[in-house]
Amino acid sequence: MPHSGHATPVWALKLAVVTALVGVSGGIAGIAVWLALQLIQFVAFGYGFGGHLEAADAPSGLNRFLALTAAGVLTGFAWWALRRWGRSIVSVTAAVDGKRMPALATLANAGIQILAVGLGASIGKEVAPREVGAWLAQLVTRRAGLTARETKILVACGAAAGLAAVYDVPLGGALFAVEVLLGEISFATALPAFATSAVAAITARLVIPDEVLYHVPAMHLSPSLLVWAVVVGPVLGLAGVGFVKLTNRLQGIAPKGWHLLVVLPVVFAMVGLIAIPFPEILGNGRALGLVAMNTTLDDASFAGLSPIVLLLLLGVLRTVTTSATIGAGAVGGTLTPSIAIGSAIGGGLGGAWLLLWPADGPSLAAFAFVGAAAFLATTMRAPFTGLVLVVEFTQQGTDILVPSLLAVSGAVAVGYVLARRRSAQMV
Repeated sequence: MPHSGHATPVWALKLAVVTALVGVSGGIAGIAVWLALQLIQFVAFGYGFGGHLEAADAPSGLNRFLALTAAGVLTGFAWWALRRWGRSIVSVTAAVDGKRMPALATLANAGIQILAVGLGASIGKEVAPREVGAWLAQLVTRRAGLTARETKILVACGAAAGLAAVYDVPLGGALFAVEVLLGEISFATALPAFATSAVAAITARLVIPDEVLYHVPAMHLSPSLLVWAVVVGPVLGLAGVGFVKLTNRLQGIAPKGWHLLVVLPVVFAMVGLIAIPFPEILGNGRALGLVAMNTTLDDASFAGLSPIVLLLLLGVLRTVTTSATIGAGAVGGTLTPSIAIGSAIGGGLGGAWLLLWPADGPSLAAFAFVGAAAFLATTMRAPFTGLVLVVEFTQQGTDILVPSLLAVSGAVAVGYVLARRRSAQMV
């Protein structure tokens, strides 16, 4: 972050130290979130510590239902109490713009989110480490004597470092800082973003196991996949825009005051009922993403449903449960839920396409991967970040990049056109 008025060795050294501390803080935020999730799932389901576990792995449908119902009651009361007696929550976006995050309210809000996700709430966990990372970055930069611009960049980097740490996605975290939070890709933003995310990921690996989040079979390029990516990209873009509009609208009418004590437990219990036959819809979305990316056309039917119909149904159910959870007043992310929905829709549509134009084998992994990348890029309005995150989550190679780029381009183009149309109508 060069600054003409501060280009001295002392300034450079100070900025390097502060940047490193922000990265370490992001790693600590990721570790704290991971440990809290492990503890909650150990108490609730008896899981041992280590690895990426989901409430969907609970041994019985009854356990899943009871866990969700308990989550609704506990988090409903906790969020109600926090909003009634605590200080107002400051979002990461507002923190980047300079608004100070209150310590207790920020940590409590993050803790309640992790409690909800740990017990199976159909929502993402990534907001919590971003909030804690941004709060810690504010603490680190507060007395460092930095300019307002330098502070803004490092707070954004701190939030992204928390994301990079909890999921071990250093490049995706860095891109999230510059593309989403700052909206500026330059030397001044990219250098600290890369440094803080790398330091955060290294710090987190001291505690969090270094393993692939989504294990998927090998994927290969084929003419069928390339043409499908061109055709389905706009469809996924339209679906992604619809999902964002739905969640935003429901969030705007979420219950306030004592109504939260009623609505949140009821909605969580309804999600728990859906999870009895369909546990894949629980948690932050990893369970459904794994199913979609490991499904083949040869898989046995479930309750009379073919793999194609099952994936499309799960995509719809996940959309409903995540949207309802947000609309009920819960706080959480839509990053990993977007991957879940996109992979399910992509896998389902890809399976139907293979019936018309067979490719190499019956695997739907490549279609699910492309669907996840295109849908996530649309919901985040960040094509680089969306694609890179899915690549890092799966650790897949270059073979899948070409169809992914085609689908992401089509999806983001649809989102851009629709956004321009809305802007024109508002003028």
